[in-house]
Amino acid sequence: MIDTFQLADEFGPARVIHIHRPSLGLKAVAVVDNTACGPSVGGVRMAPDVSTEECFRLARAMTWKNAAAGLPHGGGKSVIFGDPRVPRERKEEIIRAFADAIRDVGDYIPGPDMGTDERCMGWIKDETGRAVGLPAAIGGIPLDEIGATGFGLAACIDVAREFIGLDLKGARVAVQGFGAVGKHAARFLAEKGAVLVAASDTSGTLADPAGLDIAALTALKAAGNPLHDYCRASKLSGDAIIDIDCDIWIPAARPDVVNAGNVHRLKTRLVAQGANIPFTREAEDALYKRGVLVVPDFIANAGGVICAAVEFSGGTQRTAFDMIDEKIRTNTRLVLDDSKRSGKMPRAAALALAERRVRTAAEIRRWH
Repeated sequence: MIDTFQLADEFGPARVIHIHRPSLGLKAVAVVDNTACGPSVGGVRMAPDVSTEECFRLARAMTWKNAAAGLPHGGGKSVIFGDPRVPRERKEEIIRAFADAIRDVGDYIPGPDMGTDERCMGWIKDETGRAVGLPAAIGGIPLDEIGATGFGLAACIDVAREFIGLDLKGARVAVQGFGAVGKHAARFLAEKGAVLVAASDTSGTLADPAGLDIAALTALKAAGNPLHDYCRASKLSGDAIIDIDCDIWIPAARPDVVNAGNVHRLKTRLVAQGANIPFTREAEDALYKRGVLVVPDFIANAGGVICAAVEFSGGTQRTAFDMIDEKIRTNTRLVLDDSKRSGKMPRAAALALAERRVRTAAEIRRWH
């Protein structure tokens, strides 16, 4: 078992909450990492193979993401151990029990993540009075439905491509994880002239150098079907997405999917991290040495949390999109300019930006 204090440093975590309700089969962990900039915001992830360490690492990514975006929020995260595809009644029971367990954790505001959605956030809001990414019917901005994170990724890529002389018109895109983030990123990039040449989900990888039909794939997923039900493309293993020759590679699935053991297979010029912590440090180091530009997760995929902050403060969907575009474009340019000028890796430049903002906020906070 991991000693949670081994994860602690000057920034956090402030609290690690272990939740166990045996009669309901509920096992969960919530991490409030840092609240120097304000109450923590972070998604609720539901999967069978989550862990306390993964939860902490994701919470820390949220600390940096909120700080880098200049939002009045800190970082938090929670994970629920379980299959997110259980029947709706069973899932509601688990989510509501989780919500009841964090009712008094007032400095943590839950949002949707892998395995949870707007409906789940509605259940949490009903139990606790606080959540973001809510259904529109109860005043929320459904960030997954409108594609807030994918929109932000496209804005990030539109800035980053200037640093490698890449024209988006005709640029070949591969998306690992054609879900709430990946499908929208593909759509927004296609509107700028890019071509989706490969996409993957748990069923495997689809590839077509002439381009995949994004609308057809989206409709397929909306109907609850796997990508491999699509007929007009080569069908490969899920892991084969790493081998696709492309200009832009978007990881939008799980942590650590690219590591020291497989990074040599990646053939791309630009990576915009749509998932949180999708690459190990060794993988990012290797790509940097090869001249591949990697925009780190908490810069590239901040669209969702920016949207959540706008919703929490009572803003509109239009305000959210405008703020996502402005903040992500500005921060991508700040980070990549600093990286180019100093010779630091983009992640190091991004961390420096986020840490400065957290330290500045902490100076005027009690017990931070």
